[in-house]
Amino acid sequence: MAEKKTNYAIIVVGGKQYRVREGQRLLVDRVPHDEGKTFHPDLLMLGGDGDPALGEALKGAQVTAKVAAHVLGKKVIVGKHRRRTGYRRRNGHRSRLSQIEIETIGTWGRSPSSTPQAKGRTATAAKKTSSTTAKEEE
Repeated sequence: MAEKKTNYAIIVVGGKQYRVREGQRLLVDRVPHDEGKTFHPDLLMLGGDGDPALGEALKGAQVTAKVAAHVLGKKVIVGKHRRRTGYRRRNGHRSRLSQIEIETIGTWGRSPSSTPQAKGRTATAAKKTSSTTAKEEE
């Protein structure tokens, strides 16, 4: 039975903290990046199967997030009223938000070929090529 990856990270975007996992989409305050571009939000903590990583343990770790879209939030209407004075004010706004998708949670310089599964694939590929060259030599 395959185990689910339980890694998560606590990141800071726009002054707010979010607990995120790989592949998760969330709405945050508008970020200064174009749609489709990736960026690296500030990382506070990494967690998962073992003890959470804090402080010095975060050296070399980063989270990669992709800006999926820039959207407008729900319309909020604000009304003020003071009784018996004829004072009424009505105002509203729509928050400018960005929808981001968490692509990776990991370390700097980690390439797909350095993962254990990829290493296994390259080893089997090397065995296949070496066995085919041995057959060709005969």
